[in-house]
Amino acid sequence: MARKLCLFCDEIVPIESHGDFDRFIGCHCSPDGYYSLMRSSYNPIQAFSHVQKRQIFPVISAYIREKTDLDQKVNLTLEGLESIVNSPEIPVTIEDKGTRLLLYLYRHSEGAGHPVTIRPLSSCYNLTYSPNLQELVYIIDKLREEELIAREGGTFKLTDKGWSEASARSGGRKLKSCYVLLPDQDALRVSWSEKILPRLEQCGYLPRFIHESWSEKRDTPPGEIVSDSKLVIADITSHSPAVYFAAGIAEGLNIPVIWTVKHSENNPIAVPSNHIRPMIYELEEELAAMLQQKLIS
Repeated sequence: MARKLCLFCDEIVPIESHGDFDRFIGCHCSPDGYYSLMRSSYNPIQAFSHVQKRQIFPVISAYIREKTDLDQKVNLTLEGLESIVNSPEIPVTIEDKGTRLLLYLYRHSEGAGHPVTIRPLSSCYNLTYSPNLQELVYIIDKLREEELIAREGGTFKLTDKGWSEASARSGGRKLKSCYVLLPDQDALRVSWSEKILPRLEQCGYLPRFIHESWSEKRDTPPGEIVSDSKLVIADITSHSPAVYFAAGIAEGLNIPVIWTVKHSENNPIAVPSNHIRPMIYELEEELAAMLQQKLIS
């Protein structure tokens, strides 16, 4: 597989070509996923002056990390960088940057005192939109002094006070972890992102995608990834072995699994086991309604 330098975190990582974009996979900007950069934008961005790079690149790296951690797609272009850097959503003050760390820990915690490992810390200052490690360490020390977090090496925990603060800043609702296992089909992921994932969030879940090509490029096998999930949704439309494998691991761990399969004239339904009783759908809107009814009943 081709490899290329990520301009924003300076790490050489695998890339995949998709149309006019290159996907940068598993760099410090998106350790558990990828982001896309328009191929024609790479050289002009690389040609930025040192001053421009120092001002812009840490912000873009942090933006990628935050958005992909929220399972949002990031497609970058040269023309779009300025709007990201100047967006009112980008934190500027130390307090706002500290909030980003609290929210990250909140998303990855089951409750106050739950350990969250951040390693290597030297490559994670993008969690707080900081330009360097020194500022991240200052923010961590400040949050510790305010008794919002506890730290032991690379392990962090929200205190009761920190959990309450993060809960309030996130809207007061903690979403339960949910993994969605899909075949490696871009159109299907886009359709699920637009029509099904928002409905899962309404039901109290934080859905994250795992698809076949993604799992093949990670050091952690998909079965291990889903082990901390509260719900797994496995779509067997294309009978992906990776989907069956990860969902089987989840069932073995007594994690609820909802099987789904899309029916069409060109895709007759064939279920390999009587144990699997999938929700059958033709339109994603139809499946979204069925999932909501099941999850709130």
